[in-house]
Amino acid sequence: MPQRNRPSRRPKLCVLGAGAWGTALAIQAARGGNPVALWARDPARAAEIEAARENARYLPGAPLGPLVRVTADAAEALEGAAFVLVAVPSQFVRAVLAALPDTGAPLIVCAKGVERDTLLLPLEVVAEVRPGTPTAVLSGPNFAHEIARGLPAAAVVASHDAALRNLCADLLATPGFRLYGGDDPIGVQVGGAAKNVIAIAAGAVIGAGLGENARAALVTRGLAELSRLTVALGGRQETASGLSGLGDLLLTTTGPGSRNTSLGAELARGVPLAKAIATRAGVAEGVETAPAIVARAERAGVEMPICAAVAGLLAGEITVGDAMGRLLARPRRDE
Repeated sequence: MPQRNRPSRRPKLCVLGAGAWGTALAIQAARGGNPVALWARDPARAAEIEAARENARYLPGAPLGPLVRVTADAAEALEGAAFVLVAVPSQFVRAVLAALPDTGAPLIVCAKGVERDTLLLPLEVVAEVRPGTPTAVLSGPNFAHEIARGLPAAAVVASHDAALRNLCADLLATPGFRLYGGDDPIGVQVGGAAKNVIAIAAGAVIGAGLGENARAALVTRGLAELSRLTVALGGRQETASGLSGLGDLLLTTTGPGSRNTSLGAELARGVPLAKAIATRAGVAEGVETAPAIVARAERAGVEMPICAAVAGLLAGEITVGDAMGRLLARPRRDE
């Protein structure tokens, strides 16, 4: 009997979203011995990935493990899953969950952003769509292509439900993928959302030729913004210094594989936003998150000048030069 058809005694997991991150999570989950259903919205794409045994569009060169099955049948994918990893872009979490069957399985949200129309964090969206469902958020400094290759990495799974945190770690963690538990899901979500916006600013600094000194200063002050919003929304300041805050911010603002940083660099070089978005395979979450996180911060009485500058840049209201000028002209203060 072929290896991929052998039954597993480990619990089944489901991953919603067959982009780069969802595919990488499916590969990682199967690496721990779990049968995994990877759900793709488009039946043709699901059939293509299943037949090729790799996601050539979003994660080329990363073979699916023998325990991964790709399907567009949501009921089949969700049936019997111990928990569901929601790996669709943050702006689509609401629509996807509203359209799919509710099996009652816990939802582990792996999206990073703020819903543009409502200004809600991903778990707040889930609470509206699936009230009463056990939830957690998985986040950290993780590039999908490295997770798929099995390179060493760490992340945090945050929930007020300790049993769910432990279950997620038991089923997803491997020697090469260390999962830490956390009980501050607000702080973890703010970190994941804000870092994408700050990464666009960091990319714009490099694209404009302003140098590494400027990028380092911007990232450091961006961390301060992230921390202020975390505390204002009820999270803990120390979360901003952990994997989901500082760790993810460092990776996203300096790693050459960052979609948000590369988009910022293109904007600084004069590439129109629509063209920069159209020419990339994955979603740069910071584009939709920027105006939403600024609005959420304003509602909470928090200043986020770097994120506000990015929102203005994306809206075509200011240039990179204008943005840097405004930031440098802010009143002097103690750090």
